Amino acid sequence: MKPIQINHFSDILCIWAYVGQYRLDQFVSDFGEQVEIQQHFCSVFPDVWGKIEANWKTRGGFEGYARHVQGVVEKFDDVEIHPDIWSKTRPRSSASPHLFVKAVEIIAEANGETAQNTRYAERLPIRAAATLRSAFFEQALDIGSWDIQREIARQIGVDFADLQATIESGEAIARLAGDYETAQKSGVEGSPTYLLNEGRQKLYGNVSTRITEANVKELLLDETGDRASRCI
Repeated sequence: MKPIQINHFSDILCIWAYVGQYRLDQFVSDFGEQVEIQQHFCSVFPDVWGKIEANWKTRGGFEGYARHVQGVVEKFDDVEIHPDIWSKTRPRSSASPHLFVKAVEIIAEANGETAQNTRYAERLPIRAAATLRSAFFEQALDIGSWDIQREIARQIGVDFADLQATIESGEAIARLAGDYETAQKSGVEGSPTYLLNEGRQKLYGNVSTRITEANVKELLLDETGDRASRCI
C-alpha cells in the first residue's frame, strides 16, 4: 500500500510551527511508513521588522510580540523557549534559514538520500530545519546570520562551501521560490499547514494530533478499500 502523502508547510520562525513540531514528530512515530511527509516552506516572516512595525507598532513592537509568543508557549507543558527571542534576538527574515534548508535538500538528494531509503527524522533537510528551529527558539541565536548557519552546517555534517555553492548557483533560491509559489496556489493561509488527499484536505494552524490522525485514518481506509463506497 502506498503511504499517505502529507505536504507540510511552515515558516521556520513561526511559534505555532515550533509547537507543532512536537506533535508532528509524534505523529510520524505513530504512523511510521503509512505516511510520507514532504517538508515545504511558506512565507509568513519575509520581512520581520516590517511585519512587526505594521502589526505590533501600537502593541509594544518587538517587546509586545515577544510577550505574545511567551504567552503562547505557556499553554503547553512540554514546550520551552528562550526568554530573549524577539525581545533581543530578532532575525531579519525567515527566507535566509529557508534557503539554507533548501540548499541542504539539494545536497542530500545529490548524495542519494531519498524518502525511500532514509527515515523521516534522519533525513538531512529535516534535521537542518529542526536544528535551526532549536537554535532560535531554545538558544536565541539569530539563524538568519551566516555565521550561525555555518555552525549549524557543521553540526549536521554539511560542508558549508558546498552549501554556499548551491545557493550561489541559484538552485536553492529556485527551489524555495517553488515552495512559496506552491503554497500560494494551494491556498496555504499560514504556518503550519498540512495538505492531504492531493490538496483536497487542508489542516491549518494549531490543529490537535487527534484531528490529524482522524484525517489520515480515513484516507488509509479509503486506500485499503475497507470503506464501503456510496452511490450518489
